[in-house]
Amino acid sequence: MAKKILCDKCTGLCCRYFALPIDTPSDPEDYDDIRWYLCHEDITVFVEDGDWYININNKCRYLREKDYKCDIYNKRPTICRKYSHKDCDYTDGEYDYELHFTDDKQMEEYMKIKFGNNITEKRKTRTKKRRK
Repeated sequence: MAKKILCDKCTGLCCRYFALPIDTPSDPEDYDDIRWYLCHEDITVFVEDGDWYININNKCRYLREKDYKCDIYNKRPTICRKYSHKDCDYTDGEYDYELHFTDDKQMEEYMKIKFGNNITEKRKTRTKKRRK
């Protein structure tokens, strides 16, 4: 019964994004690659329990806007079938990320702190050398 009530209030939050694990960055070039991800719209990167993820905010094409139900519910992908209401985004509240980057400028600031303020100068020098 509780599941039915929650589902009736649901707006399909879990159907509006997906997050995929990415390799944990280890050097400035890895962090710069993540900065590149963050230059794209509707992308964030977060760290949870020490693991890094790219979060892509992109609504499933089968989520109906009028009632937030799945248009292909009976033949939905396995990952959807495995999703449990006990993990529901609607009831879970706010996420408690260790780190959460929403744009490239935040990553650049983080890189300056992590690797020193001259990280962007090093990157510019390296880029100039590659072009020669």
